[in-house]
Amino acid sequence: MLVMSDRVLPVLLLSLSLTVGSVQSQGSSQDAFIIQYLERRLAQIEERLNQCEQNTVSITQKTYDLSSEIRGYLSTLSVVRSEVKSQVDTVSVRVDRVERELEYLENKIPTQSEIEMEEALLEQQIKAAELDQLKKKAKIKVEKDCSTALSQIKSLKIVKKAGDTYGSWFKDPSAGSAKVYLLSGIRNDTVLEYDSLQSFTERTATPPAKVVQLPFHWQGTGHVVFNGFLYCHKADTPNQILKVDLLNGTVVDSTLLPGAGRLPVYSLNPNTYLDLAVDELGLWVIHADAEYGGNLVITKLDKGTLAVDYTWDTQCRSRDAEGAFLICGTLYVVYNTRYGGRSTIQCLYDIHDTIHSDESPVMFFPKRYTSHSSIHYHPEDKQLYAWDDGYQTIYTVETRRNDQVTTE
Repeated sequence: MLVMSDRVLPVLLLSLSLTVGSVQSQGSSQDAFIIQYLERRLAQIEERLNQCEQNTVSITQKTYDLSSEIRGYLSTLSVVRSEVKSQVDTVSVRVDRVERELEYLENKIPTQSEIEMEEALLEQQIKAAELDQLKKKAKIKVEKDCSTALSQIKSLKIVKKAGDTYGSWFKDPSAGSAKVYLLSGIRNDTVLEYDSLQSFTERTATPPAKVVQLPFHWQGTGHVVFNGFLYCHKADTPNQILKVDLLNGTVVDSTLLPGAGRLPVYSLNPNTYLDLAVDELGLWVIHADAEYGGNLVITKLDKGTLAVDYTWDTQCRSRDAEGAFLICGTLYVVYNTRYGGRSTIQCLYDIHDTIHSDESPVMFFPKRYTSHSSIHYHPEDKQLYAWDDGYQTIYTVETRRNDQVTTE
């Protein structure tokens, strides 16, 4: 269109010049009319040429925009094509892997005879494990004749008021020992040692209490002393038990109790995560197991090496419990309310399976409307050493043979 305008315009101008010359030479009115007509036609042609040029520019711009859009679509299509190809390759690799795994499993599927052999082997292993458990229980029972059970908590004696609201005190239950120990609070690094219960009771004891300074902090109120060694829960650890020689305050052994330390032993005593105990059969540790619904678990420890002899899961809950103790391998759990009140024994667990909670009546502690932060049984004295809101108290217990326990 632009080429045509460039050729037509000179021709028109030449024609116009010739016409004007002719008109001027003749000077006729008819020629003047023709000149006006030609001028109008020329103006119309110029207007059409301008419009044609504008249309051409518009079409060129639209063509360029369309070309750019098509190039964008082609680029996007190329990316999508690459992604689809990658996904197809990945699916192909997975299909190959599944085929190989199916082939491997087909080759590894045992025959019926092999399955029967494995079942027989599993049954033998289960029987062996059950026999091993029975042997361990029998071993614990044979070590000492212990066929007695708690029948009554007879009386209460308030010995002293010393230390914090929470704490622990007890006698060394080893034969021939009269020493008394006091650990005040729920976290400390000292142990007070008294030569006897009398020296502990006297206000001006002679000699005074021996202060054993430890190189670490203990936590909770579940400690015991046995044969001159302190067994306690080391502070800032979930489940580490230490054995400490109280002659010089040095650690002689330690162990980590599996599964313990994730929640308090007793809900009413939230600062104690491991509660150690001693009875006629030796050293024990009580804890609550989160994976067992929060129920209590008891573990028999070797007092020399702290090795685990055996563990029993009990049906006794930790909720609303304030403490527990063992007598002859039977766990007695003490319950109360968070407001304080009369403590009761409402659940027990016998490792020998000779007495059960549903066959034993609820036993009440003598009236004193507070809550215990610790309760320790002394197998020789047949007494409970309890910490009762800062008061050191002693309960006398009465036991009888298992076959004489009443069920009324």
